[in-house]
Amino acid sequence: MIASLDHVQLAAPEGSEDALRAYYTDVLGMTEIPKPPVLAARGGCWFAAGPVQLHLGVEADFRPARKAHPGLRVTGIEAYAARLAGRGAEVVWDDNLPGHRRFYSHDPVGNRLEFLEPVAG
Repeated sequence: MIASLDHVQLAAPEGSEDALRAYYTDVLGMTEIPKPPVLAARGGCWFAAGPVQLHLGVEADFRPARKAHPGLRVTGIEAYAARLAGRGAEVVWDDNLPGHRRFYSHDPVGNRLEFLEPVAG
């Protein structure tokens, strides 16, 4: 039986770790978490915000997915979108999910990220 989601893995090109660190920590406000040494040797980096973890792994023939993405639930979505935009990240609002406010953005290597918050009432 599945109990919970442990993490989401996204791909990234070799040598992009510094740009990813800047985006996921400074723009999104996540914390970098250490990778086990055997996995750290492969490159990439891992990030967490509370129980949410995103793992960025190096892929030799990297191409960002055009449709696939993690959906990250946030609180205070308007302020969070302003935070991203204020740090240079594109914010694209989408009103097609009933009962939610949501927007999309892309990390520095082109991975699509969805941010959503349920609408009260």
